[in-house]
Parts: sequence; C-alpha cells; structure tokens
Amino acid sequence: MHIRKAEEKDIPRILKLLSQVLEIHAALRPDLFVSGTTKYSYDELVDLLKDNNRLVFTAVDDEDIVEGYAICEIRQQPPRNNQIPFRSIHIDDLCVDESRREKHIGKALFDHVKSEAEKTGCYEITLNVWEGNESARSFYEKMGFGIKYTAMEYILR
Repeated sequence: MHIRKAEEKDIPRILKLLSQVLEIHAALRPDLFVSGTTKYSYDELVDLLKDNNRLVFTAVDDEDIVEGYAICEIRQQPPRNNQIPFRSIHIDDLCVDESRREKHIGKALFDHVKSEAEKTGCYEITLNVWEGNESARSFYEKMGFGIKYTAMEYILR
C-alpha cells in the first residue's frame, strides 16, 4: 500500500467510499443526511482535484486500487484584531474501505496529511466528527487530536 495524489481514474472508487461514510452519518443523523447519496458528485470531485486549495490523497494497494482517501482543504486564518494569522489543513473527509479497516491505512493517510501540513508550514490540522461517531472519534484521538471547540445545536422541531 502507498499514498499518492488522487487522479480522475480514482473517482468511481472514491464515490463508493463516500457512500460508506454517508451511511454512517445517515444512521447517526437521519434528520440531516439522505441515505443512498454521497457528499460529492463525480463532477464535484473532478473540480476538487483541480482546486489548488484542496488536497486529495488516496491509499492504493499493489494493483493501484483505492483502499482509502483523504480530502483536505488548505485554509488561511484571516488577519483579525484579536488573533494571529496562520495556515492550516482541514480534513474534510477521510475514509478507509470498511473491508480494509484495522490495517493501518487510516494512519498512513493521516501521516501523509501531517507530513504535507508540516512541509507547507501549517500551524494545525483540523477536522469535524459527528457526535455519536465513536469509531472516528477514537481513531482521531489515537492520532493525537484533541477537542478545539464544541459546536452545539438546538433543533427547532
């Protein structure tokens, strides 16, 4: 297994993995997520691959089959009166095929993102985890993530 930049030929496989992620989210929050869909369409993924502020990495096996991916966004904290400007990488989505989990593929993807963040002078790596997604939360805590802030909601129905 090795990590490389995603290519357009990887999109069908990435879409299958996006579907796995969506089903986890739909089970946790059926009030927000529509089962049977994906976060991005084929065309949106094509655009992501061309976007200089996005990084899309794939973990591929020896036959170049995608086993996992990380979709990231480079962010620049804008100058503010009360904060120091900095650069960060936000992990928008990271998924390992459910049949390939527990093989350290997720760690390899994260380590690659971390290396990229260090190379490009980023201050931090951020991501969001839905409440109730204990598997993801546990994984990210093992990678060294801590809670930066807590977002809360009040549902009006």
